[in-house]
Amino acid sequence: MRRMLHLRVVAGTGGGPEKTILNSPQFIRKHGYEAEVVYLASSGEEIASSLRSRAKEADCPLTVIEDGGPTDWRVVQKLHHLCRERKIELLQAHDYKSNAIGLLLGRLHRMKLATMLHGWTDMTGRMPIYKRIDEWCLPWYKTLICVSRDLVESCRKLRIPDERIHLVHNAIDTVQFSRGRSIEQAKQELDVPRDTYLIGTVGRLSPEKGILALLECIERLHREGKPCWLWIAGDGSQRSEIEAKILSLGLGDSVRLLGQIRDTKIFYEAMDLFVLNSIREGLPNVVLEAMALEVPVVATNIAGIPSLIRDGVTGRLIEPDNPLQLHRAIEECMNSQVRCDEWKRAARTLIECEYSFEHRMERIASIYDSLFV
Repeated sequence: MRRMLHLRVVAGTGGGPEKTILNSPQFIRKHGYEAEVVYLASSGEEIASSLRSRAKEADCPLTVIEDGGPTDWRVVQKLHHLCRERKIELLQAHDYKSNAIGLLLGRLHRMKLATMLHGWTDMTGRMPIYKRIDEWCLPWYKTLICVSRDLVESCRKLRIPDERIHLVHNAIDTVQFSRGRSIEQAKQELDVPRDTYLIGTVGRLSPEKGILALLECIERLHREGKPCWLWIAGDGSQRSEIEAKILSLGLGDSVRLLGQIRDTKIFYEAMDLFVLNSIREGLPNVVLEAMALEVPVVATNIAGIPSLIRDGVTGRLIEPDNPLQLHRAIEECMNSQVRCDEWKRAARTLIECEYSFEHRMERIASIYDSLFV
């Protein structure tokens, strides 16, 4: 068995990539790789506790190292010691900082280096600077795994040869994410009135997710006599602005902010419709989850989403930052249950055939194997 390490910097309790990273060790074990995960996180037992709990559920060996910031060289020392002690042969980095640290560790400890690109989505604050650091690091990696085709093109713009770039879409555990309740049962468990049309979305509360525009759409539907509820799972920097918007639009009785929730499965199962109104994404796990759980989806035509949502077949695609298309798509779904039923059956079939985690890890393992030839 070859020993490998996934390295990732995480803020808060993480995001979509955590679902892929924490699930990877149990699926790749049978392909000859004994994997573990190391997260670099700011101090706080809540962060570490959440990650450890999720790792335990996924049978994932996890180490959390406190990260004191850019000048905290103890992080590199601890990682170097860990790599030597565990005899790590392959490092898989997952973000700009782990890419930079990986290059340094590769000089201190002999091992193969790979990186996985999950997408540059939140471009607020210092993220444009971090993206430039990432773009400097990426050409030094022998193997780059991209979760969506737009990221492949980004690598090509950095003049990275095609033979070093691999497109491997995100995937999902189709056994774990299979519907176990009817929509009526799920609504009953969550105290949602049976005849209420429930729209759901899951993700970070930040500007690129387009939640403010979604709220305006919900308010318009109410004015037009098409009442519905919107529940939003997730947290982030825009929470206070979203709360103020809910109040100003008079949606306090029909919109709920759920915060971070551990078990999203029952939430999906209770939804009549899942909406992702993002203006930037990679290939979002939340769309995979909704499709696998047979929830009709409306999502924006960006990045890797069109490979999942084939317009009019597995869901409805809309252009980003287009309130009129968003409104029309939601209205269409509210008015046509038959069409939505067709979409969700086709979506589940697509996930089973092309986006299962089992198939994904076979592909990943073959890429890793090529590094040792």
